[in-house]
Amino acid sequence: VQLQASGGGLVQAGGSLTLSCAAPGHTFSSYGMGWFRQAPGREREFVGCITRSGSVTDYADSVKGRFTISRDNAKNTVYLQMNSLKPEDTSLYYCAASERDGSYYLTQTVFYDYWGQGTQVTVSS
Repeated sequence: VQLQASGGGLVQAGGSLTLSCAAPGHTFSSYGMGWFRQAPGREREFVGCITRSGSVTDYADSVKGRFTISRDNAKNTVYLQMNSLKPEDTSLYYCAASERDGSYYLTQTVFYDYWGQGTQVTVSS
């Protein structure tokens, strides 16, 4: 599964960005999806996830209430709407696909099978 992330950029603190992740030509609805981020010198961390049907989402505490993950299975695309951005949100953001489903699996890096190339988000203060 090839994942193509896009939508990153430079934004001022308090601003918004929407990331997209497309998986063209695949049975997208068969995969649980997640967003992760990794800043220089730090481990990759969980941001948010969504189950195959889109009925269940989960978020890291650091982004709850600010970020929203959604998916459009007809368009083979998952989104991450990011509001009230903070300088500490600056990172390389990755989307990932898992053959498993449910928050227990989708909140953990180790259970993802496919990764996108990453898109940079920079939040200036």
